[in-house]
Amino acid sequence: TIESWVSIASNHDFLAVTQPACVINAGIPVEVGATLVRARSDGEWSTGAGPKAKINIIPLGDQGFALGLSGNTLWNLNTGQNVGSNINVPFTIQATKDLRININGGWFYDSVARVNYGTYGAGFEWNFVQPLTLIGEVFGLAGPRQEARSVTEPRAQLGLRWTPAEAFDIDLIYGRNITGENANWLTLGLNLRF
Repeated sequence: TIESWVSIASNHDFLAVTQPACVINAGIPVEVGATLVRARSDGEWSTGAGPKAKINIIPLGDQGFALGLSGNTLWNLNTGQNVGSNINVPFTIQATKDLRININGGWFYDSVARVNYGTYGAGFEWNFVQPLTLIGEVFGLAGPRQEARSVTEPRAQLGLRWTPAEAFDIDLIYGRNITGENANWLTLGLNLRF
């Protein structure tokens, strides 16, 4: 799979991410991959990269729910410094044939600020008409506030996913405060599955 997106903020911040991954059998299926990031924040450009992994502990099946575990770490390639790591536990409920509810919690370590945060999120995917899905999410960090930029203020985004074929979909999402900078964001995403 390859998940990629480009986000542009009202304050001129920019974020481009691609995450190629594949599934290996390590006794259970494990998705391993990488995160590659190019970003502009407050007019300064940076490039980042790091490994990521995901495990479906309980795959979505007849029971109507799924449980997973994911984690990643990222290095700033300009400075060689590790910028952070996280672990996330996503829980999905298949509420109806066309509606999924996603809840997650976890931990994030900001190694630049040397601060630990709790992470949280709740969202939905409603396939109201083929091939369109309405997607929405509220998420954030729980922990100490950092100067004027409050990274602990909740974030939200809402958008549409177009899935013209099973192998790929395109997202168009509007969000608020995505990286704690109190700006509005527009994101275009592309997901490929093979």
